[in-house]
Amino acid sequence: MKKILFSFLLIGSFATYALYVRQSAQNSAHTSIAVDKKQPVASIVGVAADFSPPPAPTPVPAAPPLPPPKPKGRYRNGAFTGDIMDAYYGNVQVDAVIKGGGVSDVQFLDHPQDRSRSIAINEYAMPILTSEAIQAQSANVDVVSGATATSDAFVQSLRSALAQAKN
Repeated sequence: MKKILFSFLLIGSFATYALYVRQSAQNSAHTSIAVDKKQPVASIVGVAADFSPPPAPTPVPAAPPLPPPKPKGRYRNGAFTGDIMDAYYGNVQVDAVIKGGGVSDVQFLDHPQDRSRSIAINEYAMPILTSEAIQAQSANVDVVSGATATSDAFVQSLRSALAQAKN
């Protein structure tokens, strides 16, 4: 019984306090200050009326001119020929075509083609390597299984072509 009585007393005290706070907030919101327009505002609030002018603003130095905007994309537009690289059964050399700052095409200028097996491997690997280079927009492409030597030489030749095309 004592617990229930104590609970009601505690809840009642809290409710009374909440009403008191609410009422005092409403009263303070409706209170206004009458201001005599002839009397300085500073004397109304109790602040000294002796105002000194604010200090003159210090001049801000002009910002340095902005550098010219960099062209969009990582590379300069054009066709850039890579170095000739040894692919064991022949040489690989590529031409990187850059449009709009990105790799738009990679053309093989030379590739192993003196043996029928080399021709078959390169007919399979060259489109894959070209597609991956365009998708990656770099020379970071995966090695084509079965065409490891051609893939490695392709990456090295393309890397040298893209180094020439860097902005």
